[in-house]
Amino acid sequence: MLMAQTCALLGFACYAVVLTTLQEEWHLSNLQSGLIASAFFFGYMLAVPLATALTDRVDARKVYLIGGLSATFGLLAMGLLANNFWTAMFFMAINGAGLAGTYMPGLKILSDRIQSGELTRHIAFYTAFFGIGTGFSYLCSGWILSALGWQYVFGLIALGPFIAFLIVLLFIPALQHEKWNGPINIRLHDIFPVDKWKLVLQDKNAAGFIFGYTAHTLELFASRSWIVAFFAFCAIASGESFILAATTLAGVINFFGVPASILGNEIALRVGRQKWVCIVMLTSAVLGIAFACSTGQSWWLIVALAIGHAIFIMADSSTLTAGLVISAQENIKGAAMGLHSLMGFGGGLLGPAIFGFVLDISGSRTSQAAWIWAYVAVVMWGVLFVIYERRRGWGSAARA
Repeated sequence: MLMAQTCALLGFACYAVVLTTLQEEWHLSNLQSGLIASAFFFGYMLAVPLATALTDRVDARKVYLIGGLSATFGLLAMGLLANNFWTAMFFMAINGAGLAGTYMPGLKILSDRIQSGELTRHIAFYTAFFGIGTGFSYLCSGWILSALGWQYVFGLIALGPFIAFLIVLLFIPALQHEKWNGPINIRLHDIFPVDKWKLVLQDKNAAGFIFGYTAHTLELFASRSWIVAFFAFCAIASGESFILAATTLAGVINFFGVPASILGNEIALRVGRQKWVCIVMLTSAVLGIAFACSTGQSWWLIVALAIGHAIFIMADSSTLTAGLVISAQENIKGAAMGLHSLMGFGGGLLGPAIFGFVLDISGSRTSQAAWIWAYVAVVMWGVLFVIYERRRGWGSAARA
């Protein structure tokens, strides 16, 4: 599943890598560029309620297979058919819907099959491999872009989710006994189980992990969508050549999030999940603003701050997801995971667009002040979450 997870995520950073290329070729504003990135998460949000509802009825493996094929089609269409803002929005949304059919259903595949050992550690590794998949996405997309052009980036990277489809099809055995024996009648209430979501949100611990995940993903996906463009601006502002290409740097930096997520979960098990989440979010905000202020400085300082920010963005990722999984009641765990993913990627939907919008209204991509304000606009949500939850008493709850 970890290999499948890595392959399924190879399409994640394709657009971030080609963002500046398409911005110039299609004459896009920063807001439009951010909206295309957000369309990926919009497609995810549309599909994830149905995907998670299905995993409560059938083997999640079946949902995963459909998701892998959808992501493959979305990437191929992006490379072959997209030619403007609107077509890119549409095909990126299909790509996002494909990821919705693989990411959380993949987690459900694990939880349905793991009968012994510490489940949260399995979840931590699965969540951490998100960073490996996105890291390779930056690296592979950058190499393809420099060698062949942006259309080939999407076309060749489409092999990633297709390989994930083959891995699950051939190597993950089906459940011996289906959980649902009757006909699969999916109603609107099943896709949007509002009553179950209310029960989830009534649990202070579970609700805190979900809201925290929303703030986390808003900052994470905004940063990942714009980091290549920011490195390009830093190279111009500093007047120095970076040791690596911007896309390669972005990929390498993403890999630091993998041990950060795994070790973060281990630290959280010792100091308490809520306390650790608060520490990480505040530190991430400080480092994010420092990173934005580093333009014009030496490349080693810029890269060091980028690594620090990447580490602390991811240091609470598996903690938030694992905390939700073990906090939610068993009979509504599927609905809780669906709401967790829906709200989390809702943050991902808003993040890139907020970033681009702030860039537009505060200057442009050539203004250092505009980049600072854009980073402030996405890191502030973690700070607000910590303030709100500490007042609400979440941080003083018993250790999870």
